[in-house]
Amino acid sequence: MSQKKIFLVLIALSTVSLLLHHGGHLNLTLEAFWLGCPSSTISSSQGSNGPAKHTSVAFLKTHKTASSTVQNILFRFAERNNLTVALPITTCDHQFCYPRPFSAHFVHPHTTPPDIITNHLRFSRAELRRLMPNNTMYITILREPGAMFESLFTYFNQYCLSFKRVPNGSLETFLDHPWSYYRPEEKDSMYARNTLTFDLGGDKDRPSSEAPGYAKRFAAEVERVFSLVMIAEYFDESLVLLRRLLSWDLDDVLYVSLNMRTPDSKSSLSSENTAKIRAWNAIDSVLYDYFNASLWRQLRALGLACVEREVQLLRQSRDRLVRSCFGGNLPPLRSAAQITNKELRPWQPSAKVAIVGYDLPVNATQKGHSPPRDECLKMIMPEVQYTRLLLRSESLHYRKRFPLRSSQQTSRSVGQFRAHRESPAPSLIPRPSDTVARSTKGALRLSQ
Repeated sequence: MSQKKIFLVLIALSTVSLLLHHGGHLNLTLEAFWLGCPSSTISSSQGSNGPAKHTSVAFLKTHKTASSTVQNILFRFAERNNLTVALPITTCDHQFCYPRPFSAHFVHPHTTPPDIITNHLRFSRAELRRLMPNNTMYITILREPGAMFESLFTYFNQYCLSFKRVPNGSLETFLDHPWSYYRPEEKDSMYARNTLTFDLGGDKDRPSSEAPGYAKRFAAEVERVFSLVMIAEYFDESLVLLRRLLSWDLDDVLYVSLNMRTPDSKSSLSSENTAKIRAWNAIDSVLYDYFNASLWRQLRALGLACVEREVQLLRQSRDRLVRSCFGGNLPPLRSAAQITNKELRPWQPSAKVAIVGYDLPVNATQKGHSPPRDECLKMIMPEVQYTRLLLRSESLHYRKRFPLRSSQQTSRSVGQFRAHRESPAPSLIPRPSDTVARSTKGALRLSQ
């Protein structure tokens, strides 16, 4: 046999050995190579030799945007990599005292210093910079305003007074005369107008004459602060960008959808009502259009064929994970009353809205390379239960490290929260004398 043939045989044997060693996951990188795609770290976590994973992430969890699914991805990543997740003090429940502007005092002392923060909060860049590492990546997600507002109206119909006073709970009636029902100063009014803007720390009630200019400035400021703004309608494509931004493996962004309504809880929107919603939520609409266009610019720069192939790889990997967890297909969606495991029952906003969840099958397998039962359960665990579980785990770890310090810090954090709660909340309603000043200051709110 010639030396050339011997060399080729050795190369072939080495390639087969490498594929077997990595459990076949190297094929993901090879497929990307044949497409001419930048490989990044398109691989299973078992075989990644790429750049170090980025572990400092602040995810602004917006409302009714598939953000609970992103949060679950981040929770599981943190646990797998022994990272600390900032969690709210118990007085704030499972949110950082939303809708108050975020304060570092709202963070449970047993969950500091954090690597990741992802529970609901109203964005304050200054406070988050005090809390998070300097190299933190800021990420959020937006949703098309029509679909989002329909979801908000249904979900918070019994909590938001602007919705509750509408006769027969009719979205069409509200949209015909929104100012007949909307009160900017009322509790929970942030769910009834420009909710995305409010969550991002902006002015949801900017006067109509100023709104177009303010919205453009605000969108530019959000883009300057946030490394990635995901779009819910293109969730998997957004995950491709997220994974590459953070140098994560494909396994790190696998998911199942969470916090969903039953089909009979959803209303179809006419084009006329969609237009009314966009007009009523004019600042949110500008934000969505701006970042939807931005997302597609980034995807085109990466190469749409490459993106599509990576989306397919992501979905194939997710299907394999589901099969290994549940012995086949994903468990059927069930109402909270039908779910036997209380750790998997989603919170129900009212009797008029049914939020569905999953129940872990009794015969979920743990054989071979299947993930442990605990990982399967957490993949379908609702936000409230997962937050409590993480807090118990992180508090236990903290007390083992600092047995004398824990009780002192807990009582101090409660005292700080009370002092902060007693301070007056900043007004979100522009006074006539503030019009000129706020037209220049509003766009800089994120950087204060």
